[in-house]
Amino acid sequence: MTTSRGARLVRQVGAGVGEAVLATVVAVVVVAVGLIAFSLVQWPAFNSSNVVRALTTVGQVGAAALIAGSIALLRSRRSRRLAKLLSWTGISAFVTVTLGMPLAATKLYLFGISVDQEFRTEYLTRLTDSAALRDMTYADLPPFYPAGWFWLGGRVANLLGMDGWEVFKPYAIGSIAVAAVVSLVLWTRLIRADWAVGVTSAVTAVAVTYAAPEAYGAVIAILLPPVLVMAWGALYRPAELTRTTAKTEDAPSGDPTAGGWAAVVGTGLFLGIAAACYTLYFAFAVFTVVLMAVVAAGLGLRARYAARTPRRIAAHTGESHAPVGSAGQAIGAPLLRLIVMGVIAALVALPVFLPFLIRMLDRPKLQSGGAFHYLPEAGSELPMPMAHFSLLGALCLVGVIWLVMRASSSRRAQSLGLGVLAVYLWSLLSMLATAAGSTLLSFRLEPVLLVLLAAAGGFGFVEGARAVYQALNEPARFRWVAIVLATVGALAYCQDIPHVLAPEITTAYTDTDGDGNRADQRDPSAVRHYRNIDNELRAQTGREPSQNVVLTGDTTFLAYYPYFGFQGMTSHYANPLADYADRSAAIEAWSEKATPDELLDAMNAAPWRAPDAFLFRRSGDEYTLRLAADVYPNDPNVKRYTVAFPAKLFDDPRFTTTDIGPFTLVVVKR
Repeated sequence: MTTSRGARLVRQVGAGVGEAVLATVVAVVVVAVGLIAFSLVQWPAFNSSNVVRALTTVGQVGAAALIAGSIALLRSRRSRRLAKLLSWTGISAFVTVTLGMPLAATKLYLFGISVDQEFRTEYLTRLTDSAALRDMTYADLPPFYPAGWFWLGGRVANLLGMDGWEVFKPYAIGSIAVAAVVSLVLWTRLIRADWAVGVTSAVTAVAVTYAAPEAYGAVIAILLPPVLVMAWGALYRPAELTRTTAKTEDAPSGDPTAGGWAAVVGTGLFLGIAAACYTLYFAFAVFTVVLMAVVAAGLGLRARYAARTPRRIAAHTGESHAPVGSAGQAIGAPLLRLIVMGVIAALVALPVFLPFLIRMLDRPKLQSGGAFHYLPEAGSELPMPMAHFSLLGALCLVGVIWLVMRASSSRRAQSLGLGVLAVYLWSLLSMLATAAGSTLLSFRLEPVLLVLLAAAGGFGFVEGARAVYQALNEPARFRWVAIVLATVGALAYCQDIPHVLAPEITTAYTDTDGDGNRADQRDPSAVRHYRNIDNELRAQTGREPSQNVVLTGDTTFLAYYPYFGFQGMTSHYANPLADYADRSAAIEAWSEKATPDELLDAMNAAPWRAPDAFLFRRSGDEYTLRLAADVYPNDPNVKRYTVAFPAKLFDDPRFTTTDIGPFTLVVVKR
């Protein structure tokens, strides 16, 4: 790499990072102002009134106006800085109002503390209690699931002086807004600025609809389309294979670049962040980038083969100059860039995974947590959103048409098309893996497919409208027709987002929060007793929550308070180092002991840290807790069963028993 190219690399990366930081600051301010403003009013619950839905629509129209103003300024080439500010503000305001306004009357995020949101909240609570990388449930174990998003959320909670469960909503909304504006910064460095605003808006709207419940996944999904375009630009460099390159709209000749190395750095950073936040999306991104490298190498070899005759050169490249370099260079160039991306990604992600890797060296044989043991109906068939009769289906169909039409001439279409192809290949591999007793969780890639097709659909609409405009001899009113059509479609789609998310929003109102309240003003669940349980545990043990291990089937208690659990909610989210099945077997064996002495001896003989307390439900003369077993390939893939401990097992001075609501708290005196 020459000195001038290195200087350009530093300038490009530095400028991009600097602009991303500014956009992040704007997004954080917009989200903070919006959520604080929403909290100042006592709103009715979403599931019992349409007031917040109406105000959400008003807010979306206001955000759309800011975005439209930004596009208008960019197209007129006036006030570029103001246009950027309007675009960042508009997109982050859209995320804030679309998610924040429907949830304004509850402290909980989408899905409340139910289903998978329980373990996510537990993880955030754990990393709010301490910055140390620790497993979400088990004491003395490093984390297995990527801690990046949750660790940063824990630092935000500490800064704001909030509990983990309480910070979840504002942090999730804020992180999605930040990802959206950073995605816009990436797009503006790859394509025309006005197009960048439009396509980012489309991708963000789709991601908010279908990826927002899994906020740490939404952050990666929003960034993926521009990153794939960037990665393709890094891996496929036809200018380096020929003395002259055909001019295309996506790759204009003569622009000073860093030879694609800025894109290499950017892709590596993204892969590292993805690895630190979400393993599945990271694996898919690596799969797609490797596929791109293979295709790039194949195209390079094809260019060498086509160079055997001038006619083939012209047909293949549009130029009359022969490719330069050897066939080895055609393969070696993308391979080298792929390796550099991998090194950068490893350096970024290593701090998150290093504690687990070090501990794994002591236990090379791990007990599988069954994370891939899930096959819902959506995972048994290929997703075909373009075949659905809806606004999103129409946008996806336009995207498919554009990908096919522009596959040979647009680098954007090539990169997004390879991403779509990778989703379908991954889905087929996931279905094939069922024969081996596992899956690749392909159903979780549906949001990724939707954002890729949404980006393609945005480009397809713009280019299609331009083609029709030219075919009709450029009528003066046609541009306004296209603008009105796009505006009507966008607003119709956006105002329907709360309806699509209605089950997730409703759960946030029907679940009981950490303060013991239900946002819909109905009677709270047994969760309202958790605060008293926490007080008793602190008083009786004399220790902080993070110094105690609690065995309970009510694992939502661990989501609100940072106690360690003796057993997790299911094997699918359990640390492979935790011996989930063996722990469950030990719990069942303990319940069958005849005396307190036998129970204490068995607990002390266990290879894991014994519980400091038990949190049971009462049932006659027994104390019960519910456990879970993996029953894949059945759907549902989890079987719940009850383990009952005779109350007489704890009739001993070495145990302190306290009844709190429907619970019985048993503390082991140590």
